Amino acid sequence: MQNANILNSAIDISADFENYQNTFYFADELASFDPKTGKGTVKYKRYNYETAQAFDNMLMRPNEVQANEFPATEYEAEPEMPFEIQFVSDRSIRIKMASGPQFNQPEESLMLVDGTAPNHPELWESSTIDGGYKYTSAHGAVEILTKPWHVKIYDENGKLLTSTLHLTDTKNTYTPVMPFAYVRRSSDYSRSMAPVFSLEPDEKIFGCGESFTQFNKRGQKVVLYTDDANGVQNESMYKPIPFYMSSRGYGVFMHTSSPISIDFGKYFSGANKMMLGDDVADLFLFIGEPKDILDEYTNLTGKTQMPPLWSFGFWMSRITYFSEKEGRDVADNLRKYKIPSDVIHFDTGWFDVDWRNNYEFSADRFDDPVDMMADMKDQGFHVSLWQLPYFTPKNTLFKEIIDQNLAVKDRKGNIPYEDAVLDFSNPETVTWYQAKLKHLLDQGVSVFKVDFGEAAPANGIYHSGRTGFYEHNLYPLRYNKAVAEITQKEKGYTLIWARSTWAGSQRYPLHWGGDAATTNTAMSATLRAGLSLGLSGFSFWSHDVGGFVTKSPEDLYRRWTPFGMLSSHVRSHGEPPTEPWEYSKGFLEDFRKADNMRYELMPYIYAQAKESSEKGLPMMRALFVEFPDDAGSWLVDNEYLFGSSMLVAPLFEEETERDVYLPEGTWIDYQSHKVYQGGWHKIKAGDIPIIALVKNGTVIPHIKLAQSTQDMDWSKIDLKVFADQNTNSATGKVFLPESDALQSITLRKEGKSFSLRDNPLKGKTDFKIELQQ
Repeated sequence: MQNANILNSAIDISADFENYQNTFYFADELASFDPKTGKGTVKYKRYNYETAQAFDNMLMRPNEVQANEFPATEYEAEPEMPFEIQFVSDRSIRIKMASGPQFNQPEESLMLVDGTAPNHPELWESSTIDGGYKYTSAHGAVEILTKPWHVKIYDENGKLLTSTLHLTDTKNTYTPVMPFAYVRRSSDYSRSMAPVFSLEPDEKIFGCGESFTQFNKRGQKVVLYTDDANGVQNESMYKPIPFYMSSRGYGVFMHTSSPISIDFGKYFSGANKMMLGDDVADLFLFIGEPKDILDEYTNLTGKTQMPPLWSFGFWMSRITYFSEKEGRDVADNLRKYKIPSDVIHFDTGWFDVDWRNNYEFSADRFDDPVDMMADMKDQGFHVSLWQLPYFTPKNTLFKEIIDQNLAVKDRKGNIPYEDAVLDFSNPETVTWYQAKLKHLLDQGVSVFKVDFGEAAPANGIYHSGRTGFYEHNLYPLRYNKAVAEITQKEKGYTLIWARSTWAGSQRYPLHWGGDAATTNTAMSATLRAGLSLGLSGFSFWSHDVGGFVTKSPEDLYRRWTPFGMLSSHVRSHGEPPTEPWEYSKGFLEDFRKADNMRYELMPYIYAQAKESSEKGLPMMRALFVEFPDDAGSWLVDNEYLFGSSMLVAPLFEEETERDVYLPEGTWIDYQSHKVYQGGWHKIKAGDIPIIALVKNGTVIPHIKLAQSTQDMDWSKIDLKVFADQNTNSATGKVFLPESDALQSITLRKEGKSFSLRDNPLKGKTDFKIELQQ
């Protein structure tokens, strides 16, 4: 993390739980509880940390203390605070705790898809057990023990998944471990909760958003605070998400927008310490395998909307095209060099002054932007425009924003920064902002790049009545929502190209990975980040092919290209040159081959996208999502499943082969058709510099190559069958543009070939079947 005294540095709330001038309250016993309503109170005991010395070694240990308030008759020494358990579904549990009275709780939450979470206690059978209470569903059980107070979560087979930690749970170690607690700061008397749960041997933790550090978060401290990460190889995050899942079969959503720091066994290997800035702990726990957990979490916070077909085509960009002529030249060259493409993006230079976002094309450099975009549409291109929510003092809109009170304020009523930061918690700001975007959408713009959003003032005063302590992390969600909703209203689809997020942002696709360096290590960190974001509820995600910061070395760009083409969405962007014809002839040919592969795979990509959006699954998928019972799948972070059936292993170094782990079963090389069994293999890349394998018994639908998705002929689809000699059936999925339903395709082997007995798309699509051998 950056120095905490530097503007917009991430707030690491853990310091408050390590400040021994503060007072600590440890959850001790269930003081009251009604199992019918799930409501009760928990008694907390008061502790101060004091030094304990032994043979020149000093530790800070908690000691129970008496109340220090005056007059003593007016305050509780051992406060009883609210505790409630709810049941969202037969797999989802909600635990609500508070460290004090709540006089200003919003009735609805922007993070929840319907503003509130359902409660279905009828799905769980309650009973009284020795020492407490038990709730049981078809998929698990919850025990609430009275003294010492515990909440224990079990799976359907009775295996303990996790439990709250009480002080008595760590009496068998000399290490002082803070249990489930809250802290009261001596600085301002504010409070913050710290739910502390057990970690079991060999347990692994994944998620937390687009994290660039090691894939498995066990043993790490993760700070969840939206930040301009300035790259993809440090612990900061553009896209922190307060959600994680465990290899033991549960997931946790921390329902708050305050800063969060989580110690996943870094300090003490058996304790998962969720340090929330919030004075409330509102936790949702989900039971099941990874697919179950993601489905439950996205039922609660929202599934990803299905983007339009053209968005899955190639996006051509650099920083930046400055004029109509440059844009038209790029469009012409994409068609001239036969580089299939659907989007041309104008980045920071379409205004009169570079970066000075005022929603107006430069009159000096764009003769007729409306005509330009209409012509590009005829060529099969959609136009994307960059913008951001910060307005410099020289911006022509600055005075208007200030005069209309549309910006975030400081404690005096001024603005905290030199720039005016739009306050999206103010409905009038959203109306003003969306009107600016509507004008551009009316002119012919198809999508906006929703850049930045990570610098909402932490000490700002917002229209919502809250400070940046609660609004900073929520800002990207408000920002994503504002752009997505006006686009949906005016264009009929939900699509953005955004960098920052919070929980719920997955409802508004899509997001890309930020400013990667042009290095091998940045490429590998990019993949880890994409896998982590996918395990945080996001179906669609992209990255700057070749990296962003400097001109991409040709070999790196060559290897990164098929990685991009086998991601949910793909864009070349960064310091020029990014256009493939600006490199060698050989590179141009290699780029074209990878791009052609993507466009021919479009029926597979489109069908997998549809299924992913319906089930809350990522298109770029960690191996264990599909193979949770394969122990090796939980250890791999340098390959991925593209959809359900293709395994992809990018080349992260200047090499032509690499070690690849294959989950159990039979796999067939997409390019060479060589057959492999599960386990470790050293595999050579094909003509396209990437390794891709298909799960045995899979039908991968292909379409005839076109230079734009609008020119694709969906009435004729090739069903390419990947099956070994012992396989007698193969399955796949097809989803047609303008269709309502995803269709399953089953082929049966007859002799040496496969055939389709029933065509679910009869009258719409004819299929040609090809066995890949």
